[in-house]
Amino acid sequence: MVLLEFAMSPTARPGESLSPYVARILDIIDGSGVTYQLTAMGTILEGEWDEVMAVVGDCFRALAADCPRIGMNLKMDWRAGSESRLRSKIDAVEEKLGRKLRT
Repeated sequence: MVLLEFAMSPTARPGESLSPYVARILDIIDGSGVTYQLTAMGTILEGEWDEVMAVVGDCFRALAADCPRIGMNLKMDWRAGSESRLRSKIDAVEEKLGRKLRT
């Protein structure tokens, strides 16, 4: 199972808000069927390698159609098994602290 966090945006759009491009990417992610969590600084995808990488590729191609330069930050954690970790990793830390965190 892969947890992949990424942020992608055009870099050659000075003075413009990036929210239209982020919305374009989120529409692709939301329609993909892959489990995800949106954060203020990126999006976390959870699934098998091929499916999450396909979503990242689809997002890239959607921007590349009219953006001459794209920046992306990506980090990934792969662990053998099929257990969902998107929430369980947070739950484990909260359990050790004995309280809920703002997530």
